[in-house]
Amino acid sequence: MAFWFLLGGALLSLAGMVFHGAIGGRIYLENIQKSDMTELMKSLSLVSWHVFTIFLFVSAVALTAIAFDPAWRAAAYPVIGVNLLGAALFVGLGLGRHRQLLRMPGAYLMGGTVLLAGLGIG
Repeated sequence: MAFWFLLGGALLSLAGMVFHGAIGGRIYLENIQKSDMTELMKSLSLVSWHVFTIFLFVSAVALTAIAFDPAWRAAAYPVIGVNLLGAALFVGLGLGRHRQLLRMPGAYLMGGTVLLAGLGIG
């Protein structure tokens, strides 16, 4: 059962990475190009966007490795921790002045990864 929870978390992160990087990245780029931000701010914003895409990829790879080789179990803790903190950030800011964050999939994607990874190593 642990295998399937870990693989589920990996697939969730992988699906999030594809959506975030390809579809979301295109929408995001269009929006920031239309903004009045400086070119430096646009570039830094785009890097920040894709750092999250990379983070989703690393989470998927780590959880897949753990699913196939439980000796890597300790690697799940940083994946769980960073996803938990990320989900908390989305929710915390969303409950404050940034309500639109609660309508975005970030908190749910990261929270789902925490749940599946936790069940997988639990």
